[in-house]
Amino acid sequence: MKTRSKQAIFFFMILAMLLSLNPLQAQEVNGNGNGNGDYITVSGIVRDQKSRKKLEYANISIPGSNIGTVTNTEGGFSIKIKNTLLAKEVEVSHVGYLSSIIPLNGNDISDVVVNLVPVSNLLEEIVVRARDPRYIVEEAISKIAVNYSSSNNMLTGFYRETAQKGRRYINISEAIIDIYKTPYTEDATRDRVQIFKGRSLLSQKKSDTLVVKLLGGPNLSIYVDIVKNPDILFDEETLPLYSFKMEEAIMINDRPQYVISFTPQAILPYALYQGKLYIDKERLAFTRAEYQLNMDDRNKATQAILKKKPFGLRFKPLEVSFLVSYTQRGDLTYLSYIRNEVRFNCDWKRRLFATNYTIDSEMVVTDMQTDNVTNIPYRQAFKASQSLSDRVSDFMDDDFWGAYNIIEPTESLESAVNKLRKQK
Repeated sequence: MKTRSKQAIFFFMILAMLLSLNPLQAQEVNGNGNGNGDYITVSGIVRDQKSRKKLEYANISIPGSNIGTVTNTEGGFSIKIKNTLLAKEVEVSHVGYLSSIIPLNGNDISDVVVNLVPVSNLLEEIVVRARDPRYIVEEAISKIAVNYSSSNNMLTGFYRETAQKGRRYINISEAIIDIYKTPYTEDATRDRVQIFKGRSLLSQKKSDTLVVKLLGGPNLSIYVDIVKNPDILFDEETLPLYSFKMEEAIMINDRPQYVISFTPQAILPYALYQGKLYIDKERLAFTRAEYQLNMDDRNKATQAILKKKPFGLRFKPLEVSFLVSYTQRGDLTYLSYIRNEVRFNCDWKRRLFATNYTIDSEMVVTDMQTDNVTNIPYRQAFKASQSLSDRVSDFMDDDFWGAYNIIEPTESLESAVNKLRKQK
């Protein structure tokens, strides 16, 4: 069955289990980051105006440009804006909130607090219960060629992946990546990712005898783009495998959205998904997808994510979840942000307790080129069989990123970096 073979292609994001720790053997990846003072920096925290809760994954962007980033899990952000843009403001948006503006004055702005207003009573017109939610999904699929780019694009993104053993970080890898995207009327066969510059830290503790690596991680930008790869979730073959339900509508970037949940209604030899789709009411464009690998059958879930493990190690998947979001620029919608979390535990036979592991990876598009775009040569492209931590340089330069926009590290991540540095 075609769907099953494509499922196998999708799950290139696999875990490699190794028995011993080796000192980090890194390949230097040189870049041209400028960091020479030709930009300003705006940083702060995004909160809910009513509850004062810090908002994670809020979009931070420069209107009229392709520059952007997102807040971290503590609501913090920092965005670098080139002076040549002559930008007048920074826009802050989040699912379920009205957008907010930070005026710019040509100077750095730090510790700004942005309070977003929740949207609650503006959405009654969206819920049209007489409409079949599956029909809305089918209509959104039929409009992909109109709503998304019909030309080649080169995205610049920041990618980070971390591995934790319990609550302790054992691997941190980051990179600036180039992402070549063919038109959305084509599949992802010719899409490629290239590592522009990156860094990595790996625990050297003897107790960390199980090294967890995410193979092909930066290629999330290709294979988890569900609009470019609709067969991952929904095409003519897979749509009948799911049931759909209309949920309460929300706002994204001040635009009303249908929210449609889906769950498996078929039993197949491989694991299916469950989650929610967000579809722009007016344009019928996919703007967001939140979905998880169905865990009803742990053996199927294990087959989906585990490549190999040492003999005698017992592996139990707990969660495999994804968040994919898109942003509208002019009349078209583009990939904006991807997040993936894999949680599992491992224990050895004859041992009493299991160890919990978590792998988090996320990518935010920080810039985009739409004119005169050429493909990334195959020999330079990041392969699905490669691990980012084996491809990038050490984690020592505090000004490593220069003028590139990144996802601000959380306090816990900064602390983990300091601890891992001391092990070297």
